Amino acid sequence: MPETGLRAAPRFSIIVPVYNVQGYLRACLNSLLAQDFTDFEVIAVDDCSPDRSGEILAEFAARDPRVIPVRHEENGGIGAARNTGVQRARGDYLLFLDSDDTFTAGALRAMADRLSAAEDPDLLLFDHVRTYWWHAVQPSAVRELLAEAGTEVFKPTERTEFLHMFAVVWNRAFRRDFFVDNGFRYTDGLYEDALMVYTTMLTAERAVCLDHACVEYRQRRHGNSMKTPGRKHFTIFDQYQRLFDFLDGRPDLDPLRPLFFERMVSHFLFTGARESRVRVQDRPEFFRRSVAMYRRHKPAGFTPPPEVDARRFQALERGSYRVFQALDLMSRTRKSGQQRLRKAQRAMSKRAATSFYRMQLKRPIDQNLAVFSAYWNRTPSCNPLAVYEKAKELAPQLHGVWVVREDVVDTVPDGMDHVVVNSRRYWELMARAKYFVNNVNFADEVVKRKGQVHLQTHHGTPLKRMGIDQQKYPAAGKGMSMRKLLERADRWDLSVSANQHTSEQWERVYPCGFESVDAGYPRNDVFFRTGAREILDIRERLGIAPGRTAVLYAPTVRDYQVGYVPQLDLEKITRELGPDIVLLVRTHYFYGQNPHLQKLQEEGALIDVSRHPSVEELCLAADALITDYSSIMFDYANLDRPIINYADDWETYVRSRGVTFDLLSGKPGDTPGIVATSEDELIEAFRSGRWNGTEAGELRAAFRARFCMWDDGHAAERVVNRAFLGNPELVPAPLPLSERTVAPSPAEAARAVRGVVLASGADTSSGRPDVELTG
Repeated sequence: MPETGLRAAPRFSIIVPVYNVQGYLRACLNSLLAQDFTDFEVIAVDDCSPDRSGEILAEFAARDPRVIPVRHEENGGIGAARNTGVQRARGDYLLFLDSDDTFTAGALRAMADRLSAAEDPDLLLFDHVRTYWWHAVQPSAVRELLAEAGTEVFKPTERTEFLHMFAVVWNRAFRRDFFVDNGFRYTDGLYEDALMVYTTMLTAERAVCLDHACVEYRQRRHGNSMKTPGRKHFTIFDQYQRLFDFLDGRPDLDPLRPLFFERMVSHFLFTGARESRVRVQDRPEFFRRSVAMYRRHKPAGFTPPPEVDARRFQALERGSYRVFQALDLMSRTRKSGQQRLRKAQRAMSKRAATSFYRMQLKRPIDQNLAVFSAYWNRTPSCNPLAVYEKAKELAPQLHGVWVVREDVVDTVPDGMDHVVVNSRRYWELMARAKYFVNNVNFADEVVKRKGQVHLQTHHGTPLKRMGIDQQKYPAAGKGMSMRKLLERADRWDLSVSANQHTSEQWERVYPCGFESVDAGYPRNDVFFRTGAREILDIRERLGIAPGRTAVLYAPTVRDYQVGYVPQLDLEKITRELGPDIVLLVRTHYFYGQNPHLQKLQEEGALIDVSRHPSVEELCLAADALITDYSSIMFDYANLDRPIINYADDWETYVRSRGVTFDLLSGKPGDTPGIVATSEDELIEAFRSGRWNGTEAGELRAAFRARFCMWDDGHAAERVVNRAFLGNPELVPAPLPLSERTVAPSPAEAARAVRGVVLASGADTSSGRPDVELTG
């Protein structure tokens, strides 16, 4: 069978229904396109997904013609999406893969070989593994059963042990002619897999097995429709009624009715006992519907098999909900006293240590009170500060209060209401505020009340691995409790994102129930609203002499190092770059004051701006940025000024912290400009002019298109509209990149000021023309 080139029909049609999976879709598609067996098509059906999954599909389709995107104009559900995929399919075999799951390496090769050896059977049953958000991998329960089948070709109705397999459609391949000629179609609603699995197994004449684990079945912590309670789970009764209608038309299958009856009842009991599916208030009706189905379809002489709980079957047969409840209570009270004690202690710790706080939690929520914090209660800054300032303009009815540490109280601007963390007023505010805004998390002891709204603004675009991904990297996740991290993220209602890459990452690495606010970063609005005069004023305050090129050096923290360890010989760099370039050095805020930097500043070698309160001002003042892997590069790219990545320890950083894409690939969109891996390369980049050359400009343009897609000067306005004013639409919509007016570079600012001064005839003898400009 040829693997390359176009055939009349590919060997496989892989049908992927897509809905609200932007955080997982890339991994799914990449797992398919990376297969070493290439004779397949991917029919990805966008079921009117409200997120940006459709854009991801278009991106992959543009890269690989095997990806065929199809869009529904209205949401029809997973069954309708699969039916659409079948209609478009051309392959010999149909595979159904959920868009948050992935294929393992070599999966298609193993399937193709097995199918060819068996001369194209109706069905191929294959293995899978379950993967969990904490990176555990669990084998399936049918590994040995599939292995024991070997190369045997069998009729499923004669091998009933295979009817006990996990009843999902993604652990099997269907010969397309068999599927279509028998008129199989997915039905509406949940539990459609079970109906399709059983009816195709009962119809197939030839089936084979493969003990290769082909699918990684992702156990999502949040967002799985099967784990969302509601009336939709009552469709299970309709699906099993359809199955028994099918059996009624096949009297030759009567000997199998007891087996399917047991499968049905076990499925009812499993579903009805889970609050993640059936709400407590709906359980009596679910029980009554189960009883009706039990009595309607019970085969004569049926007795529960030994592997099931016969008492629950008997409770259904008798129709006694009271007995059923008693059995459920017995099951739930088997937890040990020690487990219950630990749970109670955790619950108490979440309610803080003071009775005062518990008392405040009983008072009404103040609908016009908003609490702000940034960087673990440091000075007001970053996205929260930009949101705070915009809220004063657009939502003046709100009263904002900043939470700060006691040692930074003196840095809070005059007139800004603030409270010291853990003070009496702090606990009152945390109990009663309607809104909470932070770029990190509030303390574990803070209880989120019903009706309170948490806005997580974040503080960077993730190049490095974050959230649950940190578990794989010891340096990144040392001392961190993922359980507590996710409990904190569970409080988020809204999560601000700067770009599509960030939205996808946050959805996947923080598997919680928040809504993504794709607005851009509010802190970057200043890059589009600052004029020439303001830029020159910032430079003067920083001590940058007129005519000098200011280069901001802002490296990120190294998780594998203790304390600040300079990656550059700053004395050498400043000496070799010459007097026309002044280096502004900003260490990561995790580090304290550095004596060596202070000494170099006193000698006039550089300007230490590590404690400067506004990184946005530093970006505006700088003609260029040198960084390594810091998220500052994504923000600075908005200014369309040169970015140089000094990456002397890239491999170590990748191994210790992990990255979300290859910053050094040199591919458009990945690399923002010139890359240097040694001090000599860095010096040469400046001396040769490459740092600001054509190649650097082209790379920067592609990087901006990818990561500056929503920043346009109106991000804070969009966030305030969504979070505080209840406007679900992000108004105004982001401007196209070509229509944005960014702050002038320092050189442009100087020319603009000189031009206005000359035109006005102002006296410039002081060196500071007394004119006002807006850029």
